[in-house]
Amino acid sequence: MYVNAAFKTDDEAAWAFVAERGFGSVVAVDAGRPVASQVPLLVVGEGASRCIEFHLARANPLHEIIAAAPQVTVIVAGPDAYISPDWYTSEDQVPTWNYIAAHIGGIAKPMERARAHAHVEKMSLAFEARLAPKKPWSTSKMTERRLAMMLAAIVPIEIEVQSIEASFKLSQNKTVSDAYEVARMLEWRGGAGERAIAQAIQKRLRSEKAREKAGAV
Repeated sequence: MYVNAAFKTDDEAAWAFVAERGFGSVVAVDAGRPVASQVPLLVVGEGASRCIEFHLARANPLHEIIAAAPQVTVIVAGPDAYISPDWYTSEDQVPTWNYIAAHIGGIAKPMERARAHAHVEKMSLAFEARLAPKKPWSTSKMTERRLAMMLAAIVPIEIEVQSIEASFKLSQNKTVSDAYEVARMLEWRGGAGERAIAQAIQKRLRSEKAREKAGAV
């Protein structure tokens, strides 16, 4: 992943973004041809022991491709928005696009079938927790027959994370006034991605202002 130095973020922030997003594209290579599937992602561990868990339908050939060629890339895309040069306070600007994205490289391997139930339970509980105060759904609500059929129909996979790169392109290469105006216009337009990028820009500006203030004390 190419990352302009102005938009590079640290591993901790990148990993937090991947965990929060919880969804991405797993890309493997089959005889020189990239093959991908979009899947929910569960991040596990920290530091050198970071892993990502997901599962595929058994009918999806990607799990067989991974078994034969385990090196994979996971692409996690966040919000994005077009930025018009007319929005800047500075003159002589060009169109661009702001976005948040991360690429994770690692070695993937199918889990043993005996781990499938625990994997599904852990993943569902992690995402159900986002719906609090709703009582979490769990596999205990399924009949034994239905649960067995579901577990037989999936292939859980674990990725040992080797690298993570992220680009948080949030107008860092523009003046503060330009960035504020971009955020204001995105908020005014009101699309979901536009609002999310506006909020990310505003959060960045607040953080930088707080650091400058602390450094001046």
